[in-house]
Parts: sequence; C-alpha cells; structure tokens
Amino acid sequence: MGEYVEANGTTIWAESRGEGPGVLLVAGLGDPVEAWAAQLDGLADRYRVIGFDNRGAGRTPLPDGELSVARMADDAAELLRALGVGAAHVVGFSGGSAIAQELALRRPAAVRSLVLTSTWARADAYLNNMTRFWHWLVAEAPDERAMLEAFFLWIYTPRAHADGTVQRTVDEALAFAHPQSATAFQRQLAAFARHDTLDRLPGITAPTLVLAGEHDIATPPRLGRIVADAIPGARFEVLAGEAHQPFQESPEAFNARVRAFWSEVDGAAPTS
Repeated sequence: MGEYVEANGTTIWAESRGEGPGVLLVAGLGDPVEAWAAQLDGLADRYRVIGFDNRGAGRTPLPDGELSVARMADDAAELLRALGVGAAHVVGFSGGSAIAQELALRRPAAVRSLVLTSTWARADAYLNNMTRFWHWLVAEAPDERAMLEAFFLWIYTPRAHADGTVQRTVDEALAFAHPQSATAFQRQLAAFARHDTLDRLPGITAPTLVLAGEHDIATPPRLGRIVADAIPGARFEVLAGEAHQPFQESPEAFNARVRAFWSEVDGAAPTS
C-alpha cells in the first residue's frame, strides 16, 4: 500500500507491507521504492516493511537548494516518526547505505539495527572517477535505453546480462510512470559522491551487518571491509558470486540473511 507522507518539510512517497517490528528499506541512486519489490513482499510475513522514494527519485520531489545525504537521512527519520514507527531495522543499499550510516549517526534512537549493502565510507580515486563518468553519461548518452544499458554494466553480474534480467529491468525502467530526470540523477549522485563518514563511523552503536558482492566493481568488498572495521562490533560478509545489487539478483538468499541477522538482534544474541 502506497501513500504520500508529509515529513521533514516535503512530501515523501512510501509503501508499507505487513505487521510487526519495523523495517526501513533505503534505496540507492535513482531507485524508486519498486526496486525493493522482493523485500517488500518477501519479508512482510513477520515485519512491517517500509520503503520510500528518496528526494529526487520516483514520486518524491527534488528540492530546491543543496541535496545532501544528511538531509535525506533526516527524511528517513521523520518518515518513521510520521508513520508511528520507533526504532527500525534499517537496510541501506549503495547510496541508501550512505543515508543509513548518517541516519544511525544523526538519529541513533531511530535505528534498531543496520544492514549496509554495497557500501563505502569515503570515496577513493576509482569511485570518484566512476561517479564523474556517470555524471556526464546520463546527459550525453544517445537515449535513455543506451544510458541504462551502459550504467547497468557496473550494477549487475554478467549472468544477469546473459539471462535477460538486465534487459527486462531496462524495459521496466523505461515503462515506469515516474522516471528520474537527468538533473535529479546528477544531483543525487553529487550528494552521494560527497559522502564521508569514515572518521565518524566508530560512533555508530546499532548492531551492524555489512554485505558486499564478491564481484561488485562499483563498491567492491575492500570498501565494505573499511566500513565494517570502523563500526564497533560490525560483521562483514562477502556474498559469493554477487555484484552491486544482490537483493534483486538473489532475493531469497538476501532475505534469508537479513532475517537471520534481525533474529539475532531481537534475541540479543551476539552479532560479532
């Protein structure tokens, strides 16, 4: 079920499934809530699973002025408050993992646990060069299909390109009724490129699981390891055979892993 929610001075599109402990799914660059379809449907038997469109994606408007990760983290916290959810299990993917880190640092009472997927704490030279390329790719590609096909080379495994998954994803994105503009893509990208929590990560107190795809070339495992090493007690795991978007390519395995982690957290079992 989807609805517009007034939170943090804007109107945020959010969708919710199920009942139980709260789960907040925080999407990455350009992704609307539909990116989490397999989690909204697959985890709602025991949890109240909430996903939403970040500012500038899907149905949530792009604001005037600077777009920052901190501002989007406050959006997430205020969305939870508006929906009557206390501390939630927060799952952040890629740019959404940057938002989730800031959320845990800025609003620790809102975070029951953290799952950070395809994450980083401070961009290195490769990540900086990659995001600069993406910035002009979205404006200079001959058309939207060509842009997505090129962009997804960094996102999905070779098997997803071979078995038709990527082509279906491109077709669905082109048919989506609320596409992201090139300007919104660039402004979100700029906000995520500025993300830097490395020196502050030791202040995160929530139980944390960091997941990295073995073959992720956008945010490779070495960047996830840095995040996990900086957060007290965090667990780090590499997902064999996966790339940047494992929650879409292998949703059953991803869902099972986060369920097991939440069960540990809710049962007060050790997480490290």
